[in-house]
Amino acid sequence: MIPDQCSFCRGKLVKGKTEFIARAGHEVVVIKDVPAFVCEECGEAYFDMEISRKIDDIMRDAHQGKLCVRPLAAGEVELKV
Repeated sequence: MIPDQCSFCRGKLVKGKTEFIARAGHEVVVIKDVPAFVCEECGEAYFDMEISRKIDDIMRDAHQGKLCVRPLAAGEVELKV
């Protein structure tokens, strides 16, 4: 169930698309053009059950090394405190 407003800032949610970014082992997986309800104020994304299941399937394949992806140039920095 998708809420009527953002849980973080109480902004209005609208249908749109976003990226889902997560780690799978030592790799970073980026899923582009994911349908979502996106907050107009802060950009927080909410996924319906069907999309969440598809994301879970992709991430399961990524963790099992079954996902064939193209390389993505990215940088990583460490926050030194």
